[in-house]
Amino acid sequence: MSSPMDPLVKALVDGNQAQAIAEARRLRDSGVEDERVVTEGIEAAMEQLDGKCTMERFNLLEIMLAGRAVMGVIKELYPSGALPAQTKGAVVIASPEGDVHDLGKNVLKVVLTAKGYHVVDCGKDCPTEKLIETAEREGALAVAVSGLMTSLIPQVRQIRDKMTQRGLGHVKVIAGGAALKQASAESLNVDFVAQTAFDGARYLDQIAGSGK
Repeated sequence: MSSPMDPLVKALVDGNQAQAIAEARRLRDSGVEDERVVTEGIEAAMEQLDGKCTMERFNLLEIMLAGRAVMGVIKELYPSGALPAQTKGAVVIASPEGDVHDLGKNVLKVVLTAKGYHVVDCGKDCPTEKLIETAEREGALAVAVSGLMTSLIPQVRQIRDKMTQRGLGHVKVIAGGAALKQASAESLNVDFVAQTAFDGARYLDQIAGSGK
């Protein structure tokens, strides 16, 4: 059975930003609330993308184009920067110091923003101290780092201990990215290793929902 959201979902999954924005405008003009566009349109598209991530033909460019389309729709719905109801807590994300790649981090930002998290992006090549200070200031639920180089592993291993020293031992540490996701959570000294951005979002949903 078709839904009025179907054209928006298809445009998002296809990574067609212009079409996705046009569909979002069409839905608003027909009286559909912004929140429904997010929950039934953007989140439905995210679920389809999640499915693609588990398939062998996973295509990072495809996911990034879809991510751009999602952010285009979010900016259309919330032009003032007041993003969708951010009720699930703050997450601080970064690419660690020495890593100038931000593709994976940007995908995570899109996914978490669409799912209602307040995402604070510390950017790429981010010193650990800056990451921890931001987490403290924002009262973060979790910090997430994405790394594409194995040389970053010793630095990532220090994050948990440094946060505990600052009284932030309750803040979850998530790692992901091509290099880091090859390692175990134990070897990285983190709470969770995400295979995809959606995997990380599911973990956050669990801890946000449980209040742990």
